[in-house]
Amino acid sequence: MGKQCEVCGKKPQVGHHVSHSNIKTKRRFEPNLQSVRHQLPSGEVKTVTVCTRCLRSGAVTKPVVRKSA
Repeated sequence: MGKQCEVCGKKPQVGHHVSHSNIKTKRRFEPNLQSVRHQLPSGEVKTVTVCTRCLRSGAVTKPVVRKSA
């Protein structure tokens, strides 16, 4: 999948670079995406690409890491 959050669907937006002389050229604002391991309600662990807002809001639950003795 491209540069898109798998939870909220956030995608790149288009804007402009604006120079000192006010010349505008196109640019892209990319979302801050991170690949994290997500634990599904069934207990399955899957790697998903999510934006940092979804991570901070708790939309993604990380799996519990258990230390072996």
